[in-house]
Amino acid sequence: MTRPPGGDLAAPPVTDVRADTPRVYRLPGVYAPQGDTALLLARLAREELPRGARSLDLCTGTGVVAVASALRGTRATAVDISRAAVATARLNALRHRCRVRLLRGDLEAPVAHERFDLVTVNPPYVPCEDPELPARGPRRAWDAGTDGRLLLDRVCARVPELLTPSGTLLVVQSSLSGVTATLDGLRRAGLRPRVTDRLAQPFGPVMSARGDWFAARGLVPPGTRAEDLVVIRASRA
Repeated sequence: MTRPPGGDLAAPPVTDVRADTPRVYRLPGVYAPQGDTALLLARLAREELPRGARSLDLCTGTGVVAVASALRGTRATAVDISRAAVATARLNALRHRCRVRLLRGDLEAPVAHERFDLVTVNPPYVPCEDPELPARGPRRAWDAGTDGRLLLDRVCARVPELLTPSGTLLVVQSSLSGVTATLDGLRRAGLRPRVTDRLAQPFGPVMSARGDWFAARGLVPPGTRAEDLVVIRASRA
């Protein structure tokens, strides 16, 4: 698998991503929690979250990360562009009897003038042949342009503005979609980012089907069928 230059994946590998994960419903077409979600939840479980802190989960999908934050006493907000995802997240908040404010919209747009103590993001990040984001369908949950960065670059440029002065950003992504670019982008936005968690895992069905294309683009060595998932933690302090 690829290793970006500069030691960006130098964080010790995570061998156990089991966290106190809320069980969730999932409506058809909504991204199912997988290894990236588990890694993000494991990181979240180690974060200090004062009761009453304001949390935001972008690209929330099933809402599992927002629910996990709310169960720890945060005033949770979750955003997704998909109507089905917002409905799913609402069901899961009700299931766990926690309060999550659900908003539908494009990334940070519905909360652009608010500030949060914690922002979590599991954006679409899979490189694909289509240079544009899908307008509909299941691919909208993972495809993110030819370098996988159509959403990640926006996260780096815009999401830091949503943080309180002591706020923290947690974003999960694949090693195929430019860990160095995310770190550099967050630094340009005035944050101090670092890779805190990484997990090696085999390609799933979507990634496996694109393995030769990834190799042709130089994203992985020929024959590679695995990736590193990483969590990047960023703050101003």
